[in-house]
Amino acid sequence: MAHYGHAKSSPAHGGAHHAHPTNTGIDNRKLGFWLFISSESIFFACLLVGYLVYRGGYDPGIGPRDLFNIELTTVSTFVLLMSSLAMVLGVNAAQRNQARQAMGWVLLTALMGLTFLSFQAYEFTHFYHAGLSLSSSLFGTAFYTLTGFHGAHVAVGVIWLLTLLFYGRRGGLGADKADDVEVAGLYWHFVDIVWIVLFTVVYLVEFVQ
Repeated sequence: MAHYGHAKSSPAHGGAHHAHPTNTGIDNRKLGFWLFISSESIFFACLLVGYLVYRGGYDPGIGPRDLFNIELTTVSTFVLLMSSLAMVLGVNAAQRNQARQAMGWVLLTALMGLTFLSFQAYEFTHFYHAGLSLSSSLFGTAFYTLTGFHGAHVAVGVIWLLTLLFYGRRGGLGADKADDVEVAGLYWHFVDIVWIVLFTVVYLVEFVQ
């Protein structure tokens, strides 16, 4: 059986940083989180298949082409993609023990996530007033379930990031918290990748057919 010792501290990283590897050599939290992401990916795939099956079930005048504002959704998508870049910079800063810089990048990521949710709230409100509700049609049910479930994941991610900021409010997010920031980053990149798929399939495909 392989023997795993504690990770050595490095002066450049400002203190001890203990990993908890499994027999695979991967930190147990990261391995567990990858398994969680795999299960969530399957769930999103099922919701997406449901949307593709029912996306044609709507009344005239309140379908995708009638409601979708591709320019607005493109802007919100760009904001979410840029938040992933901010998260990468936050993880990098934490690993380099640049605690305050990491706090700033994580805060920016959370703010971009809130901006994306604001766009989505505006979109849902507009669609509702146009006659599309969760129960108005099969398309409405599939659309709101799929995109709303993703929005809920973004909201959880924002809360997670704000929690990191709360616990790092005194000493910042340095090397001792780098693993926590990295795991949060894995989740954030996951919801971003899922949105790229949803944006392509739900929004773009409607305008290229």
